[in-house]
Amino acid sequence: MSRCLYNRSFAEFINTSENSIFGTLCERYHGEALTTTREAWRSEISIMKEIISRFAGKDGKIIFEYDIPRLGKRIDVVLLLEGIVFCLEFKVGESRIIEADVDQVLDYALDLKNFHKFSQDHLIVPILIATNYRNSSTEIQMSVYDDRVVNPLMSGKTGVANLIADVLKAFPSEPPVNDNWIISPYAPTPTIIEAAKTLYENHSVENITRHEADKVSTDRTISYILDVIQDSKRSQKKSICFVTGVPGAGKTLVGLDVAIKQTYQGNKEPVKDEGAVYLSGNGPLVAVLTEALAQDNYSKCRANGEKKKMTDSRREVSKSIQMIHRYRDNMLAKIKNPVENGVLEIDPEKAVKLEKAGFGEVEHVAIFDEAQRSWTHKRLADYLKRGGTYGNKLKVPNFPLSEAAFLIWSLDQREDWATIVCLVGGGQEINTGEAGISEWIKALNEQFPHWNVYISPQLTEPEYAEGRVNELLQNNPNVTYNDSLHLGVSLRSYRAEKLSAFVHSLLSFDANAATLYNEIKDKYPIVLTRDMAKARKWLHDKVRGTERTGVLVTKESARFKPLAIHILPAGDENAVHWFLDDKADVRSSNYLEDAATEIQVQGLELDYTCLLWDADMRYDDGKWRFYRFNGQTKWVEQIGNTESKQELMKYMLNAYRVLLTRARAGMVICVPEGNANKTVSGFWEDSTRLPEFYDGTYQYLKSLGIEEI
Repeated sequence: MSRCLYNRSFAEFINTSENSIFGTLCERYHGEALTTTREAWRSEISIMKEIISRFAGKDGKIIFEYDIPRLGKRIDVVLLLEGIVFCLEFKVGESRIIEADVDQVLDYALDLKNFHKFSQDHLIVPILIATNYRNSSTEIQMSVYDDRVVNPLMSGKTGVANLIADVLKAFPSEPPVNDNWIISPYAPTPTIIEAAKTLYENHSVENITRHEADKVSTDRTISYILDVIQDSKRSQKKSICFVTGVPGAGKTLVGLDVAIKQTYQGNKEPVKDEGAVYLSGNGPLVAVLTEALAQDNYSKCRANGEKKKMTDSRREVSKSIQMIHRYRDNMLAKIKNPVENGVLEIDPEKAVKLEKAGFGEVEHVAIFDEAQRSWTHKRLADYLKRGGTYGNKLKVPNFPLSEAAFLIWSLDQREDWATIVCLVGGGQEINTGEAGISEWIKALNEQFPHWNVYISPQLTEPEYAEGRVNELLQNNPNVTYNDSLHLGVSLRSYRAEKLSAFVHSLLSFDANAATLYNEIKDKYPIVLTRDMAKARKWLHDKVRGTERTGVLVTKESARFKPLAIHILPAGDENAVHWFLDDKADVRSSNYLEDAATEIQVQGLELDYTCLLWDADMRYDDGKWRFYRFNGQTKWVEQIGNTESKQELMKYMLNAYRVLLTRARAGMVICVPEGNANKTVSGFWEDSTRLPEFYDGTYQYLKSLGIEEI
């Protein structure tokens, strides 16, 4: 089963050799398991053999490395025994009980309770096993939250069997667990989205998605989408909306708001079977929004006297904001594999068919942020052919669809109705293999002609699908255009509604760029410098109170260390610290030491930014020239008319478009002077930072009238 590495009845487990079980775990784990992982598996198998032998006559199941649907978490061992779900987390070789480990096994139990349909009504018992621990829990107590989760139990390896026996004795009449427990649908319990709901009641996380209600309202767009959803429900049909917007116009805000309003529909409690989920492939965005909402929820609950952990708040928020890859992987786990004749089919042995949802997911409505960044067919097929990029991923050779087509296919599995909302940023594809919006339209035309398409008229502009939207949709009879689906005013740059127009003009050498700059510079300062020390001082002088500032560079930038700048390390946790920690923390963006790239900041924002413009994109005689550093001695120009080269240059240009639109209040652009020094022998001191690499860009920006500091 793709949801776990091993699953057998107690009888089968007892009668199978330890080496055979270990071999199965290794074989089904995608990638090379670490030595420590393999050693842990051997210990766990041996310990579980002794434990299960105590219950040899009982009808139970043992599951190793169980993958919780759509959360990207794996439980070491699950036991399904006499109607009870036991979650076992091993710490092999440990002799102490550590609080973080207790929290980990409790988190697994709560994730099952809150996200796993066939666990919601069952008693769940988390047990932490520090194998060399000499004691064992003596009391079995239910959680104070009255959610049928037992408080975590702790034991060394010798006491686990007795603990399990005590639990069975304390709860003797539990209803049987569903036979399809392993392939249970993902299904959030209805009261968990409260954290996201409070965001819009109190706007206390406005530093992430500020809503300038006095300037512009997104209400019209939200209302239109909700009307489409209700019409889809009434008519039992499938619909898709494409929402466009200038950078910072509030597309993320719209997506989150639609998810919440659709789920609650004006009620205090969520409406049953009406849920919506906000999905994004942007890991830093999901991590930062989730953490911001969770901190907000945690603070409110503590202020109200409620006992709550941050992990509880994070779990609640993660039901309404999720990574698109996990949603995708959960649907992949349901298909027949290998794919035959280029047609995806559900494997009924891997999925449970529900009365209304069919083989689809629990939500009727899925909101895909940054839909233009969905993967091409080639990139997704190559990714699935090798089984992803990390362990326990399903290999699917010959996958037939692009990511856009597969996501539509996933919602199409519902047998009643569904609505997809695609939030589309123009000119913001920044990674190789991102298909742009044309792939969605192609999928609708060729594979899902029964879907109704609601589209912003702005989707016909050049930055969307290369201006070919009208051409692509001209033979589709189910298309409705409506102005309500375009967000034309930037909320991020609340002092400069014309910022996005200025950035577009700057990058495209439009003659109006200088005029637009003069129109916005008083409300939204944009300044130019060649000195990072001056840039830092300008930023420090501008920010007040809890306003945030930060340095930005493109991912192709390479020669920033001489300016005392480092790249923010990859990993969503680093982005969370960078965006949310206060100015006393060296990991904060406010320290102006770690620079974030377009990958880490797309969809997010700061108050004031410094864009450090490196030699990867250079102005030369009315055009941009693009370079990549070879990692050692020189920059290599990206030239040629091949599709891959043209695509790369488009992504590099879009990277600067993203970075130039991250600030709400103002920005400084630093174009370094480079290094003009020569050695005593007459050679360049640093041939990777020659002044000529930067001078053209600086002179071009200065020619637009941008004030120099």
